[in-house]
Amino acid sequence: MARIPVAQRRRDFIDAAVEVIATHGIDGATTRRIAEQAQANVAMLHYCYDSKEDLFADVYEHIAGRFREVIEQSDPHTTVLETAQSILRGVMESYFESPAFGATTIELISWARRQHGDRGIAVYDQAMTIGLDVLRRVAAEEGVGTEVVDDIPYVIGALADGFAINYLTYGDRTAARTQMEITSGVLHSWLSERLHVAGKRSPRKQASRA
Repeated sequence: MARIPVAQRRRDFIDAAVEVIATHGIDGATTRRIAEQAQANVAMLHYCYDSKEDLFADVYEHIAGRFREVIEQSDPHTTVLETAQSILRGVMESYFESPAFGATTIELISWARRQHGDRGIAVYDQAMTIGLDVLRRVAAEEGVGTEVVDDIPYVIGALADGFAINYLTYGDRTAARTQMEITSGVLHSWLSERLHVAGKRSPRKQASRA
């Protein structure tokens, strides 16, 4: 049998940890369960990682990286409204496609806030910062003021997390698809009004400078 590279084994353990944390929580995510989920032995896990905390650090990076991918894949040449909708849909699709990803994200952030303080904030901070950078670039191209977009990452986070918790609670995939449309509609309504109000203010600002 061909030997599996360490990098691939690490990836297997990260994926396994996501599943185990989602099912058993942090306290129940033992190295034995993670190794079994990865179809490996505990010795191999310890060969790849010095400690469970080191593995969890890579799980954090995996989660943060998934959020980065969603945000960076949003087309930077569309409008602010379209970009915000794309980011929200991408995050919700991540939760929809992998309930374990959603459950583990919530579990790890809550656990990290209890145990390590700022580490729990870091995942959110990184996603918010990247999202805001993308939205500000799009706003500059569209001629929209930055003050209009600064609250959008927070609103996206609140809506996506609400969707995730509801989906994890009920697990109804058919209902979840409908709820994704409703959630997207909430963002569309809120942001459309915000952009409309900002658009009405702009001429007055320009006139005052004349």
